[in-house]
Amino acid sequence: MRRAQQQLAATATATRPRFTASLLTHAAATATPLLRPFTTTTQARSSTPFQPTRRSLSLMAALAAASLLAAGTSYFAQESKAQPATTSETDSALAAKFFSRDEVRKHTSKEKRVWVTKGDGVYDITEFVDVHPGGERILLAAGYSIDPFWAIFSVHNSAETLELLEEYRIGNLLPKDDDPSYNALKDDTKAITQALERLFKNDPVRDPQLMTRSERPCNAETPPEKLTDDFVTPNNLFFVRNHLPVPEMDAHVEIEFDAPWMPDTVKVSLEDLKRKYEHLDVMTTLQCAGNRRKEMHDAKPVKGLQWTQGAISNAVWTGVPLKKVIEDVCGPIPKEYEDKLQHVHFHGAEGYGASIPIAKALDPRGDVLITFKMNGTELPRDHGGPVRALVPGHVAARSVKWVSKITLAEDESESHWQRRDYKGFGPSKTLEESKYEDSLSIQEMPVQSCITVPQPGQVVDVNQRAVDSRDEKSVAVKGYAWSGGGRGIVRVDVSGDGGKTWIDAKLRRPGQQQGREWAWTHWEANVPIPENSLNGGKGSVEIVCKAVDTSYNEQPEKMESVYNVRGVLVSAWHRVKVEGILKAMTDRTSNGNTNQ
Repeated sequence: MRRAQQQLAATATATRPRFTASLLTHAAATATPLLRPFTTTTQARSSTPFQPTRRSLSLMAALAAASLLAAGTSYFAQESKAQPATTSETDSALAAKFFSRDEVRKHTSKEKRVWVTKGDGVYDITEFVDVHPGGERILLAAGYSIDPFWAIFSVHNSAETLELLEEYRIGNLLPKDDDPSYNALKDDTKAITQALERLFKNDPVRDPQLMTRSERPCNAETPPEKLTDDFVTPNNLFFVRNHLPVPEMDAHVEIEFDAPWMPDTVKVSLEDLKRKYEHLDVMTTLQCAGNRRKEMHDAKPVKGLQWTQGAISNAVWTGVPLKKVIEDVCGPIPKEYEDKLQHVHFHGAEGYGASIPIAKALDPRGDVLITFKMNGTELPRDHGGPVRALVPGHVAARSVKWVSKITLAEDESESHWQRRDYKGFGPSKTLEESKYEDSLSIQEMPVQSCITVPQPGQVVDVNQRAVDSRDEKSVAVKGYAWSGGGRGIVRVDVSGDGGKTWIDAKLRRPGQQQGREWAWTHWEANVPIPENSLNGGKGSVEIVCKAVDTSYNEQPEKMESVYNVRGVLVSAWHRVKVEGILKAMTDRTSNGNTNQ
């Protein structure tokens, strides 16, 4: 083995790691708007290979961070079926393969193979590039250690991710004493780590009650039991979904407007918007496309953050109507564009982007806002402050935060999050079989309901009452229900025997107009449980709920029927198993589970 190490070290190039201008040009092209101003000189450089400086490494790290995040933060933590380069290798053969750091640096393209390192391992991820949700953006990490990226983006650090990565292992790094390029790697890794850490140093402080799913970028859900404590979710407990570091924006921000017929873009200050237009209050529930993803993952592995049922919250948003602003700033839509114009794009200051159908944006009953207040206070930074778009009835991903530009266009946004994320696929499709270009972007969400109290595994009191001349054992249950597109909730069915028998829950509706029911419904019920559930005064109980909306759409029973490898649009019956303990008989009463 020592001889193999010596031979490999002798043949390896002993220069510092090198990057080609073409790779950095690609980085500049895919950088977020906040980072692009710093990439101009890089694009102008010659194609001659050069030795990276500390500044270029910091830039590389910043670009890579934005691009890695752009792909959803958990590339490897998925059920990838791509054929790894090492399937024909045995563990013993891999152990005999050693590579210098400089050799790894040479592999930065699909033509030369794409290599990365983690710890002492060397991985050829070339085959993974084509099925990577972010496409070739992953090349920004080519030739480097992924350790600093994973240290910052902690969502990667799971047993499933590591297991999948090992499938791509082709060997090991040379021991440091045998590798002349070891010190260069150490310095480069330190520079990358420092650059990545600086990206998040000014993020807001979050409420410790939030259930964190990833720290950087912050993704955290509302504790389930808090979801039904208040009809309007307090700002500090509203779920947080960030794709990139939270930008720091001046309160005197301007929004740029653009349309194909406009000779130049027009900028309008937030102050002018507040002064010129009527302020509207719209109560709206926002739900992440991946809400309840963990339930689907438990049934069959999926890609993405492991949300339970708390990636949803409800607030009163204050803003000005987008329709009116577009009409004033962009002018009437010329006749030649009436049929062509199909989308409105929202551009976020941090680099995120999305679009919605123009029919929604210009619908006077669509209630799309440029919003600047949340529950009566200035919009918090984590939720888009000082200004964000609000698209009621649509997936939260379309309510773009820190909005800096609004564009009317013929095609949907070119943003990664519009074209290669937030799309559903068939239950039998693998990641590589799922063609993003053939799938429709998620806009309105399906009907949804969840149990918030009790929680899985919780020990609950089973109340024994005399109901309608018979003894009944029941459990007190609470939850929420919501449907996209302004559809309200007409009924929530709840079962204490796994779905064999049902009762109607008592509903607390938002009191909004039909077709504009943007906010959720809270519900509660005393759910009867079977006599044989409690042996000796205690036992296991499965509580199930399902909702029906005003279009009589109903949640499907099985998770398998809505399964998709991205783990979005999770709408199957919500099931909670608890341990029940029989409580003493209460006064004779009648079952009061009726709608209101």
